[in-house]
Amino acid sequence: MLLRDLLLETPGVLETQGDLDTQIDALVTNSREKTENGVFFCISGLRFDAHNFAPQAVENGCTALIVERFVDCPAVQVKVENVRSAMAYIASAFYGHPSRKLRMIGVCGTKGKTTTSFLVKAITEQAGMKTGLIGTTGNMIGDKHLPSNMTTPDPVDLHRCLRQMVDEGVEVVSMEVSAHAVDMHRLDGVIFEAACYTNLSQDHLDYFGTMERYFEAKKAFFMRDQVRNAALNADEDTSENIRRDLKIPHLTFGISADADVFARDIEISENGVEFAIRLRGLEEMRLTMHLTGMFNVYNALAAASLSMIMGIDKEDIRLGLESVKNVPGRVEVLETGTPYKVILDYAHSPDALENVLRTVRAFTRRRLITLVGCGGDRDHGKRPIMGEIVGRMADFSILTSDNPRTEDPMLILQSIEEGMKKTDGQYVMIENRREAIRYALEMGEEGDVIILAGKGNETYQDIMGVKRPFDEKIVVQELLEEMRNNTKE
Repeated sequence: MLLRDLLLETPGVLETQGDLDTQIDALVTNSREKTENGVFFCISGLRFDAHNFAPQAVENGCTALIVERFVDCPAVQVKVENVRSAMAYIASAFYGHPSRKLRMIGVCGTKGKTTTSFLVKAITEQAGMKTGLIGTTGNMIGDKHLPSNMTTPDPVDLHRCLRQMVDEGVEVVSMEVSAHAVDMHRLDGVIFEAACYTNLSQDHLDYFGTMERYFEAKKAFFMRDQVRNAALNADEDTSENIRRDLKIPHLTFGISADADVFARDIEISENGVEFAIRLRGLEEMRLTMHLTGMFNVYNALAAASLSMIMGIDKEDIRLGLESVKNVPGRVEVLETGTPYKVILDYAHSPDALENVLRTVRAFTRRRLITLVGCGGDRDHGKRPIMGEIVGRMADFSILTSDNPRTEDPMLILQSIEEGMKKTDGQYVMIENRREAIRYALEMGEEGDVIILAGKGNETYQDIMGVKRPFDEKIVVQELLEEMRNNTKE
């Protein structure tokens, strides 16, 4: 494809140098990648400025550069206002604008994105639509998993994935929309038929700095003329800040009867939740879900609201919601064959941790044992908060490593411990996560519930820049097998 054609709908082009009729056969973000006729995006990041690596990219086969300042390099150069935004438009054009051939449904908010996107997928598939999923647990076409390493992929990976979905007959894409993706312009140019806003709570302040800036990134998603219809959580205080500035059709959902779509007669148990969804002015719809917890009532309401906007029949909505047995790494009860339960959950923010502990506490017959850690190179402020929460709500806590990345794991644990010490909670610190899980399993007794919090469905541990295999579902089974063998001996 010619560079000139890739730029036809790309806004913010300021100046060019060289022949725009240059053939482009690859989109490149890594200067070390060997290619032919590639275009290299010179992104200025927090740690590195890719303009400095342009000569290496050209040496490795790139013939064109997208820049924010011209560089001394023998290649065609296109100077733009924002390289990240330009990359999104160019990637879309390179792959034939696949999002335009799909019904894009977005889920935005601190918590609930993964579960809500799974519920939307279940509903649309119940309605007979082939559906793709893009999010934290990976990308999917139907039941087929595709490779992914971000909640919202970078534009090149995103549009490559959307192209594959179009080619395989996908009609609808249910997609998690992260604040990072909005702020980094990964979704520029993609139009969403409908999107919902779930909530706001503390997370990612290592990147955004303040809760105000974090919220504004989420709000911006609904203000950039790329969402056609919106659904907002009526019980979330910050929703009004979005609603008052919305210029598009929207509805609200919540537990409050003031919402357009609301839940009533809610009954929560360890086996799931029963409730009725009522659309204001119309008959109500009763359903029984396998997922438990009040937060899953909200997730169901969000998914139902998006589905109503899409025009999906209420019976398909009910059957779709009832069909979901679990969501990977979200209050997921593992098969252990033990007299105690072991639950895997992705909770890695204060609010999410408190929600899952409150939910599980309701059906814990004896002790609630919680294993918790915090990721390195991320928001330091939430660590003592999470320590205080687990100390207050669990009967016993095990502080351990999560993804320490480039930080000293023990310093992270000490930060969590600061909050723990403000409570009367009993705890132990075991830095090695595998040994921490072993400790939890060995202390478990009949009626106990053990929560492994923080990593959910992740299959690795990030230590000093190296992602080492660590799937907690496998680790738990391995440790239980070792324990059984030791008992036999």
